[in-house]
Amino acid sequence: MQLFTIGYEAVTQGDFLAELKRAGVARVIDVRALPLSRRPGFSKTPLKNALAEEGIGYVHLRALGTPPAGREAARKGRTAEMEAIYAGQLALPEALAAAAELRSLVAEGPSALLCFEREPAGCHRSMLIREVLPEAKVTHLFA
Repeated sequence: MQLFTIGYEAVTQGDFLAELKRAGVARVIDVRALPLSRRPGFSKTPLKNALAEEGIGYVHLRALGTPPAGREAARKGRTAEMEAIYAGQLALPEALAAAAELRSLVAEGPSALLCFEREPAGCHRSMLIREVLPEAKVTHLFA
């Protein structure tokens, strides 16, 4: 099972799309709780449209995003607190259902988890992979 991750921090949409195409990503799975961005082209609808133009699918799994308290802890560098909050999020029924959907999507073909942070170690997507897809072969993309 091949899985990619990618963050869009400090990149242009063009470079982001080029990196996904270079890697052979067929689908982007957005794991942001709020798929909005101040960076041009990375809010849900413009991103989904740009990906479609490149032949890349898009799925948003809101329930796998970090809740507000977890984002606040992450911004303040309180990693352990963020991880505890996110673990609670992953235990919710809607997150369990989204995790099952995530596993199915990744099994269908090369997919990339999307979040803002460039470095996966500082992002909830690394914890998500450990908890939901520990068997996946993971490649972190950097546009």
